[in-house]
Amino acid sequence: MRNWLTVPNLFTLARLALAPIVVFEILHQRHMAAAVLFAIAAATDLIDGYLARRLHSATSSGAYLDPIADKLLLSGVFLAIIGSAPLWLVAVIFGRDLLILVSSGAALVLTRLRAFPPSVWGKASTFFQILTAVAYLARNALGSPVFATLCAALIWPAAALTVWSGIDYGWRGWRLIRID
Repeated sequence: MRNWLTVPNLFTLARLALAPIVVFEILHQRHMAAAVLFAIAAATDLIDGYLARRLHSATSSGAYLDPIADKLLLSGVFLAIIGSAPLWLVAVIFGRDLLILVSSGAALVLTRLRAFPPSVWGKASTFFQILTAVAYLARNALGSPVFATLCAALIWPAAALTVWSGIDYGWRGWRLIRID
């Protein structure tokens, strides 16, 4: 068994650790701190994947932890900004993430399936969710109408990609379970 404590996994663990701190800052109306910490946490998502490929140090634990860190960070942030972001958008993002986690957990317990590879649609969804969260956090921190316009423009691609990636993951998961 390979060592799970790799440099890329340390970045993933940092994202896991930062998620509740970002949510705490949002809930305590410290919007600038939340925006900066979220940007750092979001950057770890790019860094861990890049390093895992570059250093050839991808691990099975990283493959499990990375999407959990993403979902914890993004779902937590979107739940914390209810009132700033539309409730329907938060419900779509949180609902998809909850469905994926529950489905993956059920597949782990009930089948021999152990690999849940990311899809291009899941990566695109995560990217647009991050952009949307940054826009909302920046709008809350700076009060700029530019960020309000950006928020309005980003919610639709973020929502569409979230729904489509949820459908795609469901279809791919169903096919994997049927093959298994």
